[in-house]
Amino acid sequence: MASLHHLAAEAAPGGKLRLSINVGNPILARRSDDGAAGVSVDLGREFAQRLGVPVELVVVPSAGESVDLVRSRAADLGFFAIDPKRSEGIAFTAPYVLIEGAYLVKDASPLRSNDEVDRPAHRVVVGKGSAYDLFLTRELKQASIERAPTSPSVVDHFMQCGAEVAAGVKQQLEADAARLGGLRLLPGRFMVIQQATGVPDDRKATATALRAFIEEMKASGFVAAALGRHGIHGASVAPAA
Repeated sequence: MASLHHLAAEAAPGGKLRLSINVGNPILARRSDDGAAGVSVDLGREFAQRLGVPVELVVVPSAGESVDLVRSRAADLGFFAIDPKRSEGIAFTAPYVLIEGAYLVKDASPLRSNDEVDRPAHRVVVGKGSAYDLFLTRELKQASIERAPTSPSVVDHFMQCGAEVAAGVKQQLEADAARLGGLRLLPGRFMVIQQATGVPDDRKATATALRAFIEEMKASGFVAAALGRHGIHGASVAPAA
């Protein structure tokens, strides 16, 4: 196992642990006076404290940008959902939080269940580069996909373009439905989003240490406490790897 000094040098070669924080998913992070706050920020700060290095937050509005920052080494550690398309250049941990992906429609829509969505006449609005964009791009065979710039803008884009379905993180859709009115979620979920952390895949010792750290944070109650502290409901701590 790498010494703490060598691990810190590998994990944060610039002397600071640069955390890529996606504020497009409000379950994980949101903008704050300090740049960002949330369970992902708490985890990143705790890992940096273990390494004995300061933190620099690199805050972005979408998961796709967060992935690109880590892949290009413009950030040292990121928080994003596990997906096969994201594995190139990034070493993932096991998930620390599970989030449901859901569909939203207008009250007047004839759609009543998730299995009615994939039809030729339907347009599904997603956040560009999000976990559910990647998933639905593979899974939907007949419906077409329309991409909003970010996940928080999905429902507004859905309303403006007149599409049939919006897809996203269940809690975000619920909040937008309450804000706008005249909208409802289809029952259940179409996917479970596995939120994990990742580092550049050539940082082998860092990846090993980070995987052990995430398991410890789940088992110790740190992740559950962070979700509670930030008032997050509807997300669950992922089981042990």
